[in-house]
Amino acid sequence: MNKRVIAISGPTAVGKTALALRVARELDGEIISCDSMQIYKGMDIGTAKPTKEELSLVRHHMIDIVPPDAQFSCADYKKMATEALEDILSRGKLPIFCGGTGLYLESVLYNGGFSEAPADKSIREKLSAKSPEENWARLVEIDPEAASKTHINNRIRVIRALEIYETTGMTKTYWDTLSKQKKSEYDPKIVVLYASDRELLYKRINERVDAMVEAGLEREVRELSHTVSPTALQAIGYKELIEYFDGKCTFDEAIDKIKQASRNYAKRQQTWWRRCESAINVDVCTENFENIVNFVISLAKSD
Repeated sequence: MNKRVIAISGPTAVGKTALALRVARELDGEIISCDSMQIYKGMDIGTAKPTKEELSLVRHHMIDIVPPDAQFSCADYKKMATEALEDILSRGKLPIFCGGTGLYLESVLYNGGFSEAPADKSIREKLSAKSPEENWARLVEIDPEAASKTHINNRIRVIRALEIYETTGMTKTYWDTLSKQKKSEYDPKIVVLYASDRELLYKRINERVDAMVEAGLEREVRELSHTVSPTALQAIGYKELIEYFDGKCTFDEAIDKIKQASRNYAKRQQTWWRRCESAINVDVCTENFENIVNFVISLAKSD
């Protein structure tokens, strides 16, 4: 298993955590969270972090590593997750990435160029002073493919794509293409869970949101609402409830928005992995859990 790495990804609520925990326990592995929001302390319910009991079963990395008011980038994740990965390998254990943030995972496993594109604070400040509409129109003009994958209100991603173009003269799409030409120094096996029955996945998502509300999501967001960074504020569930706190919608409307945003996010996650030729897709609607566990274990042990 020298340099062998298992990654379990896929859309929200598809069952990644349960699978990663089972495989880790069977193979004496350690889990590296690959979720862009689980890094934040205190953001527990809304990010569907593993429970205290689950965290006690297997050693986890990249969870609760920064306060909610901290800025945290893909480059930060790559540095810290790579250190965790190398540490796990050095101790002869199996690293298992688990999470739905494909960009973060690729940045570690394939030395993704996006996270390493040079930053320019002055350019970022100039772009931040412009309206979302102005920046979006510019991105559509120079890189329509990146624009089609980024929401107009995702200011951080839009500005970052424009910053890459301004500093390198290359679009984000072209930069990503170059990064994919780099081979991984690891031996990754990427398992992407998906649900061929879309309505089943949507039902799981809606039930998860209802469970979050029952577990105290509103209280969690209230306690954090004045301390979260712009990056953390992108988390689904937080921005919608803050709109409710500000009187822009009712509580029920906010919950409906969370469910819809989660369903839309699941679509984008599945779209992301369709372009990854090395990903091994597993349908949770046609394969039972035990079969999936055994399949992942066989991948981990294969030559």
